[in-house]
Amino acid sequence: MTPTILKVLFIAIAIFLAYKLIFSGKKGLTIFEMHFKDGRLKSHKGKIPEKFQKDCRALAKSQKLTCAVRCEKLSGAVRLHISANVNQANTQKIRNLFPFEYYDKKPVDNSRQAG
Repeated sequence: MTPTILKVLFIAIAIFLAYKLIFSGKKGLTIFEMHFKDGRLKSHKGKIPEKFQKDCRALAKSQKLTCAVRCEKLSGAVRLHISANVNQANTQKIRNLFPFEYYDKKPVDNSRQAG
């Protein structure tokens, strides 16, 4: 009886670990999120760069977009996620509007160098 219980326990642990590895998916820190419906901004959260928000709203209004735009920081890099229901041309336009350099600023070292 004991070997059967150990086998079942081992299989359950293996299935649990496989599930965690497959479906865990790394999630980063969400910087902001915007939801558009029929070209109008329905909801937003986080700190959105003002110029990006204005330009995104104008693009969504002109193209009548229904989508979600999310920005997250994952291991130091900033990633922009756009809903899959937006065509590639509009996705690229949104990416071109996004100020990646605003988030990729390197800290300035003001210490004096010896030499």
